[in-house]
Amino acid sequence: MARTAAVVGTAQATRNAVDRREAQKAAAAAQYQQPQYVPQPALPPPAAPSQDDQLERLERLGQLKAQGILTEEEFTAQKAKILGL
Repeated sequence: MARTAAVVGTAQATRNAVDRREAQKAAAAAQYQQPQYVPQPALPPPAAPSQDDQLERLERLGQLKAQGILTEEEFTAQKAKILGL
């Protein structure tokens, strides 16, 4: 009977050690899990530039073209971008 008690005690100690090790592994794995994707709320579209702002930008663009800093193609592309075309 003493032998049976020793075998049962050893088996229980081994099972407890295995359970602790598995719990430690699970805790470590949970620490490194990928965060769940949380969608961000959509941002409102940017406000359209005011007409005065557009005029100032177009005037500055014209000055850059007149000074030879911008080519005709660059000027046309930037002008279309400012006007939203």
